[in-house]
Amino acid sequence: MNTMGLERIVIKPDVCLGQPTVRGLRITVAFVLKLLASNLSVPEILEAYPELELEDIRQVLNYAAWAVSDQTHGVLA
Repeated sequence: MNTMGLERIVIKPDVCLGQPTVRGLRITVAFVLKLLASNLSVPEILEAYPELELEDIRQVLNYAAWAVSDQTHGVLA
């Protein structure tokens, strides 16, 4: 994927069942988001997963924002 500066987010059918991953490292976007949601700080995540870089986390957040903004839901009046 090379959309909107998201070149570090990779989707390959043979890696993590086709889920979006960070640079194909088998660390999924969802996993990083769950770490952030569990109140781990970015420095804590980078220390626990030294293969990740700050730019990886930035792109995970950008990907998540892009993914949810692309969804539409009907509103009942």
